[in-house]
Amino acid sequence: MAELLTADRRREVIPALLAGSLAGLLALAGRPQLHWALLAAPACVPAACWIVCGPARWIPAFLMAALLLPPLPLPWGDSGVHPSAALAALGVWAGLVRPGLWRVPSGLLPLALVTLFFILLLSVPAAAIHSGLTQAAGSLARVGLFGIGVYLYFYVFCGPGRILDRAALLRLIVRAGAASAAFAVLDFQFQFPAPARFAEQFVWLSSGILRRAQGVFYEASTLATLCAFLLTLLAAIALLRMAAPLGLSRAALILAALIAGAALVLSFSRAALVNLAIALAALLALHRSRLDVSWKPVARIAALALLAGAAVLAGLAWLAPDFTQAYLLRLAWSGEFFFSEPNLILSRRLESWRLLALFIQQNPLTLLSGIGYKTLPYTEHFGRPVVADNMYLSLLLETGIPGLLALLLLHAAVLSESYRQARSADSLTRLCGTAIFAFWCGELVQMGSGDVLTYWRILPVIFVVPALGARDEHPVS
Repeated sequence: MAELLTADRRREVIPALLAGSLAGLLALAGRPQLHWALLAAPACVPAACWIVCGPARWIPAFLMAALLLPPLPLPWGDSGVHPSAALAALGVWAGLVRPGLWRVPSGLLPLALVTLFFILLLSVPAAAIHSGLTQAAGSLARVGLFGIGVYLYFYVFCGPGRILDRAALLRLIVRAGAASAAFAVLDFQFQFPAPARFAEQFVWLSSGILRRAQGVFYEASTLATLCAFLLTLLAAIALLRMAAPLGLSRAALILAALIAGAALVLSFSRAALVNLAIALAALLALHRSRLDVSWKPVARIAALALLAGAAVLAGLAWLAPDFTQAYLLRLAWSGEFFFSEPNLILSRRLESWRLLALFIQQNPLTLLSGIGYKTLPYTEHFGRPVVADNMYLSLLLETGIPGLLALLLLHAAVLSESYRQARSADSLTRLCGTAIFAFWCGELVQMGSGDVLTYWRILPVIFVVPALGARDEHPVS
């Protein structure tokens, strides 16, 4: 049969097979969303071919898709299917077909990332035992999504991604992050209909019920974490005077900071705000010695940050006075009643933590292997779904003591590696290290009230920055 298919015949048969396969899939698909997705698939083939023909073309495409595109309205997963996952798959293929461009990694941070990934992966059988095959498949999928960020780190650190221009990639992150935050502000103002499933997070005001700013993300806390990271990166750029080397104007930096600050407030997230406050304090403390060995420049920069925050609140008070008043009251009550009503201030997280602590006390052997990564909200062990909203407690229960130790190792590795980069003589390396060190100091605290490792669309954006600072500079042909 193969001999009968000449080159001319192949040109006739292959399109016919593709058309027939597409028609069959359309006939099997019972949902209109699948019809549109399958019809659009052939148009994506040329773009996919162009992406994999370059060693690093998939990285800018993936980052822009992760930050700027919403999930597809398809009936799979909790939050739908996201296009960036397909681009990550193209990135895996781009790395597999270029084995000669990889270098052997070294250092504590690569070891910590690999260790955490494989511990999460090894918890999948426990998910099958405790929660069934369906939940085990979900656990495996979430491990794979976390692995995208790990893979991107290695691709840029010691893989074909070393060909990328570091300044151009950092500039892309700033612009795409600011654009995502700008859409979130517009989304809150006009309450656009959600393109796919989203977390039901609302603010009850006297003027009505409004959905918190979520932008293109599933929940508001993901957007808020992105804004905190972007503001920390912008502050590091301003502190180190790196705007010009990155090709960014001062006006662009100020505009991006104001937009990200507005989106952070409209997300109604307090944990990300605490993250940002700690990050800015760590940033200023880290580089005080570089600012004329004086606190005066630090005080000036802190004053500018407070002025920018006041400008954001003033603008929001003019555009959405009810929301701004509710936001400020929430912050005030959080500080006033934190010690007297901690469960209420922490959105009743203490109830979940007590329930999980009781389970650990009654089932201590569970801590040896866990019950499976990201199965807490779905397992029947507790009589009802439980969302830990605490990365440390969540990993302890789901992956056991090894998972918690791996997370602590990751913290130590990120802080030590970024601190080393922050002391580098190279300006871009110093910028990467400074931004990540400061932001991760805030992450240490934010993980106490959120499952940050599940924010798989922004983790690659975060992990790529230390990879740019520590990447192997061996030339890539």
